[in-house]
Amino acid sequence: MKIERFEDIKAWQKSKELTLYIYKVFKECKDFSFKNQIERASVSIMNNIAEGFERRTNKEMTNFFFIAKGSTGEVRSMLELSLELNYINKKDFEVMHDLSIEISKTLSGFIKTIT
Repeated sequence: MKIERFEDIKAWQKSKELTLYIYKVFKECKDFSFKNQIERASVSIMNNIAEGFERRTNKEMTNFFFIAKGSTGEVRSMLELSLELNYINKKDFEVMHDLSIEISKTLSGFIKTIT
């Protein structure tokens, strides 16, 4: 399948799914700075994939995809903490953690094909 728009990128689709899940799960979280940070980090994944793709050069795309990968790690780190703080349950943790791993692996594969 040819990728013509950033919306066609599997990592972007999965990052959107992760972001929506995070917003849903943390909706009632009273730790507003924590909630804001994990939401912003998840949105950063999506937006960096989109911005990198729209730049249309492999060098810039690679750079933005690495930034998205970094944000994926940040989300995963915060998910670990949120589980320890009992902000989320184990099932929600596993769903979001698995999505973040999938996004990271997909981005790594994408980066390898364009560099």
